[in-house]
Amino acid sequence: MKNVWIIANWKSNKTIADALDWVSEVGPQIPKRDGLKVVVCPTFSVISEVKKAITVGNFPILVGAQDLSPFGVGAYTGEESAGLLNGLIDLAILGHSERKKNFGETDEMVAEKTQQALGNNIIPLVCIQSKEIPVPKGCQMITYEPSWAISTWLTNSPEAGKADTPENANQIAGFLKQKYGSELIVLYGGSVTASNVKGFITQEHINGVLVGNASLDPQEFVKICQLALEQI
Repeated sequence: MKNVWIIANWKSNKTIADALDWVSEVGPQIPKRDGLKVVVCPTFSVISEVKKAITVGNFPILVGAQDLSPFGVGAYTGEESAGLLNGLIDLAILGHSERKKNFGETDEMVAEKTQQALGNNIIPLVCIQSKEIPVPKGCQMITYEPSWAISTWLTNSPEAGKADTPENANQIAGFLKQKYGSELIVLYGGSVTASNVKGFITQEHINGVLVGNASLDPQEFVKICQLALEQI
């Protein structure tokens, strides 16, 4: 028996109305089981309303952010600091391949964001595109997400937008746990759907999944959670 994390990354999608519809549909269908850890990471603009709807509905869903600032509170126009997000979110996705590709984020920036999260009681979920990418100090949860498996990653490779094999992902997860400690929580991310999720969460070293496009569909996401529940 192990904890299984299912994390929805909405990316830059959903208005407040869309987000509240999603919560009202998904929330009542998520079972309250200790081993199932469900997190939704909406855009900054709807986090507050999503948090409120989940709290009022008493749904077993945590709220996360898709990023946070490498700086503290202060004169950093456009940034969302961990200090201001403290109490509003439980987790933050850091170092996603889309952030690195589209916004030029470096491993050093991700490490700084990780420290900001840790200092403000926010779980840093750091995305690792390969086993060569360093895991920041203090980070206890990562997602292995090969860039070519991200559906929006533009590449000439015929493998673009296709999930890695569960066996290979498990091998890399095992390598990372051996390198950084057996307590490291390793998720898989990259073209996860209800059709392939079971193959990943049944692997020995994989503790859950980061779900992108498939998380936008309420019933697809519920199905993913139900399949995960079978492994607890």
